Amino acid sequence: MKSLIAVSLIVLPTFAAESDWPEFRGKTGQGISAATGVPLKWSTTENVAWKVEVPGKGWSSPVVAAGKIYLTTALGESKSGAALHALCFDAKDGRLLWNTEIFKAAAGATSAMHQKNSLASPTPIVTGDRLFVHFGHMGSAALDLAGKVVWKQTSLPYEPTHGNGGSPVLTDGLLIFSCDAAPDPFLVALDATTGKVRWKTPRDTTARKKFSFSTPLVIGGQLISPGSGLVGGYDVKTGKELWRVGYGEGYSVIPRPVTADGLVFVSSSFDKPVLKAIRLAGATGDVTESHVAWTLQKGAPHTPSMILSGDNLFCVSDGGIATCADLRTGEVRWTERLPGNYSASPVLAEGRLYFQSETGIGTVVKAAATFESLATNTLDEPTLASPAFIDGAVILRSEKHLWRFGK
Repeated sequence: MKSLIAVSLIVLPTFAAESDWPEFRGKTGQGISAATGVPLKWSTTENVAWKVEVPGKGWSSPVVAAGKIYLTTALGESKSGAALHALCFDAKDGRLLWNTEIFKAAAGATSAMHQKNSLASPTPIVTGDRLFVHFGHMGSAALDLAGKVVWKQTSLPYEPTHGNGGSPVLTDGLLIFSCDAAPDPFLVALDATTGKVRWKTPRDTTARKKFSFSTPLVIGGQLISPGSGLVGGYDVKTGKELWRVGYGEGYSVIPRPVTADGLVFVSSSFDKPVLKAIRLAGATGDVTESHVAWTLQKGAPHTPSMILSGDNLFCVSDGGIATCADLRTGEVRWTERLPGNYSASPVLAEGRLYFQSETGIGTVVKAAATFESLATNTLDEPTLASPAFIDGAVILRSEKHLWRFGK
């Protein structure tokens, strides 16, 4: 019960249905789905409700609300630039309902792109009447759900390394995201109604490599945002740093934090990731020495976010080592090698953990303190985006297609 209470503290806007999947890692922001009747098995020929081609290139994860699926993509990507688009699909049959151009990416935008990144990697957020899209240093925008642009924000340029990756969070009328560039990293909050900057906070870090790509998590009025060299808790309304825990030279931080039982869990990412459990109660100032409850190094992820179920914390390393640990003590309960390498974050649904590898292999295991493999599902395309779960179905983006598995 304690872990469920902790999850309920996350501040979220109101969405249509309990099983909607409105942002990166779903309604809780932690990969926990309330959907029922989701499929256990699928392939290119089994349990496919529909499959449609996605125009352009992108690794933003699908979001779903009120029977519609939303993605971002880059069309015509080349050395001369690209057009950055928002897409809307009908969740029933996969029909493309609208396709809106948001920005033009300048020539050379792909020159320093990591091979596993794209110009459209941040995941959008959908509410009852708005879609918020984010393209890192190239800009952010809000659209109505008919695809009409409401506002654009392009006044926050910075120099990304390896492209963009972190997704925004929406809370208290603010669209908040990190801009952890190699020089002068910062956090920023936009007015969700107008797109105007409400606050901007420099990321005060001494790490040599300052670039990172993490998505923040809001817990009880605090924005928990990992960056290079540190994770910080920030006041949502003002952006003021409230506390921090340092992790040395950790950089290129990607996993989104998760929280339960008064703890927040983060990974320090490259070069040697360390998973840290941090106590939130009484955290003020630099609490590196006083508030780290436990750490885990072996099997800690660079890229996939962690996930919580009951008394267990689960993670998978980029190289495929899955781990279950006691969330309060860090005691390792099991480790198993899963097939493939991993970038997508796992999802918990109906007591099952769904892991999706970069080569399209989906492994389903029981969310328990004893390892039990339930299914292995194979596609013929790369899958770096995290899946969305809704009642009766899994929505999965592969390199060239959008799939609905199940009903």
